[in-house]
Amino acid sequence: MTRAVSLPSGGSMPVLGLGTWRLGEVANRRDAEVAAVRSAIAMGYRLIDTAEMYGDGGSEEVVGLAIAEAIRAGEVRRDELFIVSKVLPHNASRKGTVQACARSLGRLGIDRIDLYLLHWQGSHPLRDTCAALQALVAQGDIGQWGVSNFDVDDMAELNALGEGKACAANQVYYSLGERGPEFSLLPWLRNHGQPMMAYSPIDQGALATSPELGALAARRGVTAAQIALARLLAEPGVVAIPKAVRAVHLRENLAAAELTLEPEEIAAIDRLYPPPRRKAPLAMI
Repeated sequence: MTRAVSLPSGGSMPVLGLGTWRLGEVANRRDAEVAAVRSAIAMGYRLIDTAEMYGDGGSEEVVGLAIAEAIRAGEVRRDELFIVSKVLPHNASRKGTVQACARSLGRLGIDRIDLYLLHWQGSHPLRDTCAALQALVAQGDIGQWGVSNFDVDDMAELNALGEGKACAANQVYYSLGERGPEFSLLPWLRNHGQPMMAYSPIDQGALATSPELGALAARRGVTAAQIALARLLAEPGVVAIPKAVRAVHLRENLAAAELTLEPEEIAAIDRLYPPPRRKAPLAMI
C-alpha cells in the first residue's frame, strides 16, 4: 500500500492499518489471532494499532508474536512496520508512563514503538504525561507520541503546553455513522498538521451490512465496507484502522485505501450519512 499521511515531526504513516481491539482476550484463540495478524502483514498491512488495555496486554502479545514470525520468515523488515500502542490514563504519570511503555515493548517484543498514544485524558496532569513521552522519544523507546479520544478543548489544552506541540496524531471514534469529529476536531487537527486516526471506522461492522451503501458499492464492484472506508479516506489527513481477522475482510479493507470515489459518489454517501451541522460531544467506544 502506497498512500500515507505526513506526520508533523517528520516521517509518514499509512492511511489504512489493522486495528486489534478484542484480540488477545481468549487464550484458545491465540494461535488463530496470531495467524490473522501475520496474514495481514503478508497482504501488505504495515500499520498495526494495539494498546495495553486490549486484552490486558494480550493484544500486544498477539501482535508481537505475529511480527516476530513474519520477520523470521523474511516477509517483512521491522523498519517497514509502523506499530502504534497506547498507555492507559491511570498509568500515565511521569514515572508510570515510562514503566507502561517498557511493559508494552516487552509484550510486543520490539525495541521501539513508532507511535505511542495516551488512550484518553485521565487524572494525571497532561504536563507530566507529556514530559514522560518526550523522555521516551529522547531515549529511543518510541518514535513519536500522540493522544486518543481528545476533543478540541483537550487538544487546545495540550497545545498550550510546550511539549504538547510535539503531538503527532489523535485517534478517535470516526465513521459514517459517527461523523461528529468532522465539525471542529478534524479542521483543528488539519490546521496543526496532525493526522486523525479513525477507530471503528465501519461502526464495528454495522456499515458492512448497509443496504444503501451496498447498492452504491455494487455499481463499483466493491463492498459496502469498502465504500464506507473510502469515504473516510477521501478526507485529507485521515487514517483508518478497521479491525478484521478473516482473510476476505483483511483484503477488502486494504484494497479500500486505493479506492477513489467520484464526486457524485461522495455526494450520494453524504446524503445517506450527512456531515454534522453542529458540535457534538466526542463519541467513545
